[in-house]
Amino acid sequence: MAGPASDPTSTPAPRDIFVTTRWTMVLSAGRKSSPHSDRALAELCQTYWYPLYAFVRRQGKTKEDAEDLVQAFFAHFLEQNYLEGLAAERGKFRAFLLASLKHFLANEWDRAQAQKRGGAAEHLSLNWQDADERFHLDPPDPTNPERLFDREWALALLERVIARLAAECARDGKADLFTHAKGFLTVSSAAIPYADAAKALGMDEGALRVAVHRLRKRYRELLRDEIAQTLADPAQVAEELRSLWAALSG
Repeated sequence: MAGPASDPTSTPAPRDIFVTTRWTMVLSAGRKSSPHSDRALAELCQTYWYPLYAFVRRQGKTKEDAEDLVQAFFAHFLEQNYLEGLAAERGKFRAFLLASLKHFLANEWDRAQAQKRGGAAEHLSLNWQDADERFHLDPPDPTNPERLFDREWALALLERVIARLAAECARDGKADLFTHAKGFLTVSSAAIPYADAAKALGMDEGALRVAVHRLRKRYRELLRDEIAQTLADPAQVAEELRSLWAALSG
């Protein structure tokens, strides 16, 4: 998948998105449970659970075992045990979550096997059926599960960004514009068929160019914001963005 037409790493992010991110909120709470940090962590997990499921499947686990393990992992992870002994990975939620899962798989397999499916506390509602179908469409490269984890993380992040942008457009009465223009978000301006799109939307071509420009700008802002939510240091946004594009293009 190609990245955005204009390099988002070169666009300064709005300062206010870094005041409090979900991951810094979790880290600042430490092991003390609080409604805000618990909610922030749950939102992060809800967005990025699929890469974990796929990683477990690539360890040779069956669909059923992977479901049990991921569910048991989240039950453990959301019980405020998630920060213990893993300080080195606290900078990036992506690295921290994968390290936590590896730690869990190395130490919790027997306990997870002993649990009945659905027996653990259900903190997250996960779509297992879609996950299995998606897994079979993923690149068959079991030799490098970490690289594929990064790729799936990047895809999950982009899905989240697109969903946020779609919701904003719907709220502003621009759902039809988004439907026709979402395919333009990751291509060069020169490749956008403005005349055809304008005709389909019943818009003047010049007005459409302005609308698409604003939509692409907002897409880049949301992309950087979503990445920031998974980092402890805002200075890492550009670096993380480059890593994720590399994972998508690799």
